[in-house]
Amino acid sequence: MAEAMIEFQNVTKQYQGGQAAVDGLTMSIDKGAITVFVGPSGCGKTTSLRMINRMVEPTSGIITVGGADVTSVPAAQLRRSMGYVMQSSGLMPHRSVLDNIATVPRLNGVSKAESRKRAQELLDVVGLASSLGKRYPSQLSGGQQQRVGVARALAADPPVLLMDEPFSAVDPVVRDELQKELLRLQHDLAKTIVFVTHDIDEATVLGDKVAVFAVGGKLAQYAAPDEILRAPANEFVASFVGRDRGFRHLAFSPSDGVTIHPVRTITAEQLPQEGSSDDWQLVVDDALRPLGWAGPGRAGTGPAMVPGGSLFRKGDTLRRALDAALSSPSGLGVAVNDDGQVAGVIAATEVLAVIESDRSVRHGGL
Repeated sequence: MAEAMIEFQNVTKQYQGGQAAVDGLTMSIDKGAITVFVGPSGCGKTTSLRMINRMVEPTSGIITVGGADVTSVPAAQLRRSMGYVMQSSGLMPHRSVLDNIATVPRLNGVSKAESRKRAQELLDVVGLASSLGKRYPSQLSGGQQQRVGVARALAADPPVLLMDEPFSAVDPVVRDELQKELLRLQHDLAKTIVFVTHDIDEATVLGDKVAVFAVGGKLAQYAAPDEILRAPANEFVASFVGRDRGFRHLAFSPSDGVTIHPVRTITAEQLPQEGSSDDWQLVVDDALRPLGWAGPGRAGTGPAMVPGGSLFRKGDTLRRALDAALSSPSGLGVAVNDDGQVAGVIAATEVLAVIESDRSVRHGGL
């Protein structure tokens, strides 16, 4: 059984004249794991997060971190012992990137030279060029600012990292990159991370466990992502997760039953100039990496090469297999090895049959 790092014991936050923002919250947050708080606006997820470092004081109940009641430590000292990343990076505009990152070590009494050395190391950890250290926040993109915010939160090497919708203000492509970066960091650092989001997709991608909050500050379900997608605890969770949760669940299903078939390949130089092929042909470069598909040609026009969609690797999930097959113009998803070379193809009809079989097994086991 996982060791608990953070414990909520019947915690309530009641603002004067209104309903409870958080109502009788009891839960254990595992050490060294990512726990995601998710739910609609006004459900108490951010309030719950902020009570951990006493940015918000609970009306009643007890919160412990590492077995110690958070009220036994002065609030400012408690906050400096945890990393905190918010929606807008919260960087100080008049300070350089390095000095922003060095903020907490300096407050903890670390020398300026040592703090800056640590900040310089962290630029690489969060995937930023060392040359950015001398810049100011206004000279960075939104994604770069968020990476600096994460570096600042890690500067004092805290055991707990609190993240309040940190990626919601950036565009989807950057958001995807930041999510992958966070998972990479967590693999290397194994922090206890509490992450708040309103996006169930982000929650299921990042969370080792997901806590779904309902309006009124009540915990509706707390479980691993695949369990929440497979077996919502009640109508509220089912509605919040959405009707396509069966498709989302494929992201947790192995693709072992999907067969990779051999495929004949041609190079771009071998594309016939006349409509001589009745079948789709996979076009590769000299290193056997896929370039696209040559469609059946029409006489006198030659077959045009079209993009091949997303790629599939052995060991990927059923969702990746389905994405690869359905995004391919030929109905055959391209499978590649670790070097990106063509390993064969997977058929959409066969992937769907495996999915149907997987669904039957899961439903039979409920």
